[in-house]
Amino acid sequence: MPAERSERGSTIPLIVGFTVILVLAAAVVIDATAAWLQRQSLDNLADAAALYAADEAAQGREVYADGLDATLHLDQDVARQAVGHYLAAAGVRERFPGLDFSVRVEGERVRVAVRARLRLPLRVPGSRSSTTVSGHGAALTRLDRVG
Repeated sequence: MPAERSERGSTIPLIVGFTVILVLAAAVVIDATAAWLQRQSLDNLADAAALYAADEAAQGREVYADGLDATLHLDQDVARQAVGHYLAAAGVRERFPGLDFSVRVEGERVRVAVRARLRLPLRVPGSRSSTTVSGHGAALTRLDRVG
C-alpha cells in the first residue's frame, strides 16, 4: 500500500502569493488615483489661470472703438505674466512643489498648461517614487451671438 503524502502547509505559499499580488494591485490603484486627483486639481487650476489671463490680456481698445463685434487682441506677454501672478496669488506652490506652467495665445484663445511633481503615496517595487502630472485649461474671448 503506497504511503500517503501529507499536503499540510501547501496553502501557505498560495496565500502569501495572493497577498503579494493583492498588495501590489492596491498600491497601483492608490498611486493611479492620487495621480488622477492631482490631474483634476491641475486642470481646474489651469482653467482658472486661463480665465484670469484672458481677462488681463484682452486689450479692450477694440471694444471701445468698434463695439462688441470686434475680436479682442490678446497679448502673449501680458497673458504669461497674468498666469504667473494668478498662481502666486493663489498660493498653490506650497500644494504643488515644483509647479511649472506654459501659456500660449492662439488668436482669441489662451491656453495654459501646468505641471507638477507628485510623490506617489505607495511605491510599487521597481517603479519610481514620484511622477510628473500635468493639467490643461483654455479660455476663449469670442462673443457668441444667440439668435
